[in-house]
Amino acid sequence: MTEPLQPKEIAVIGAGVIGSAWAARWLLKGCDVRLYDPADAAEQTVSEVLENARYGWERLGIAPKSEGNLEHVETISEAVQQADLVQESGPEDLALKKTILSQIEEFADSSVLIASSTSGLLPSKLQDEMIHPERLVVAHPFNPVYLIPMVEVVGGRQTSPKSISRAMYYYTYCGMKPLQVRVEIDAFIADRLLEAVWREALWLIEDEIATTEEIDDVIRFGFGLRWAQMGLFENYRIAGGQGGMEHFIRQFGPSLDWPWSKLTETPPMTEELVKRITQQSDAQSGHYSIRELERIRDTNLVDMLLALEKNAWGAGLTISELRNKI
Repeated sequence: MTEPLQPKEIAVIGAGVIGSAWAARWLLKGCDVRLYDPADAAEQTVSEVLENARYGWERLGIAPKSEGNLEHVETISEAVQQADLVQESGPEDLALKKTILSQIEEFADSSVLIASSTSGLLPSKLQDEMIHPERLVVAHPFNPVYLIPMVEVVGGRQTSPKSISRAMYYYTYCGMKPLQVRVEIDAFIADRLLEAVWREALWLIEDEIATTEEIDDVIRFGFGLRWAQMGLFENYRIAGGQGGMEHFIRQFGPSLDWPWSKLTETPPMTEELVKRITQQSDAQSGHYSIRELERIRDTNLVDMLLALEKNAWGAGLTISELRNKI
């Protein structure tokens, strides 16, 4: 199969946390971006996120010699007319996303790939009223999109294999690690895993066993360091010693029947629980602004990515690939 042409212009619809970061990644890869968001603060948000992205790519040593051009436009029509890829990043509301997709289809060429950044809505539900549903995929990224390379690519019942292939090529081109989720499932792969940890964390707070800071410390000083470079199964393989994964499963598998976790239910989101979580989070991190937290996060991510690149491992491989294309 012939590879698709490299994208030259990207339309980004929605400039929230994810949309603005998508715009930054594509701009740093040298693509022009036309961005539509009716919010008054959209231009400022994109400007601040782009500055963070530049900081990260400069520290990684992969800053481009020239960036793509960014244009803020006033209508979806202006954003999509010349696009090779439309990255829809609107609010997580099915009815609203369908309305946005309808407007995109009205003005975008029928050959243009449309990707939704939804973190859980099924592509089959998004595309069931589309004129050309075969060109829609879900492309679920992770914040910050300009540094974290993983993106889940999910097709719906009417998505064509060509659209999946095209999406995989585009995201590889911009330095990401696209993973095709072969079976359409609610919340895809990553968010199902994250939800399990999130539910248990909520119970630990509800039952007054741990605070938000203690839970975060367990992750960032403990298993989170391992997950960042080897994931779940590879780490457990090591834990099995010379017997490998089979020994680990036989040794620890039976403990899964013990009533340790509460993963099948969620604590009621009472006002008391909301207030407790908010107060604990404020005590933990309230002395930083959101932008300060983003910069701290990005600095740590960059240093981890550089270490992984030096060892030719995990997410570091995407940085070395980007570096070779500068």
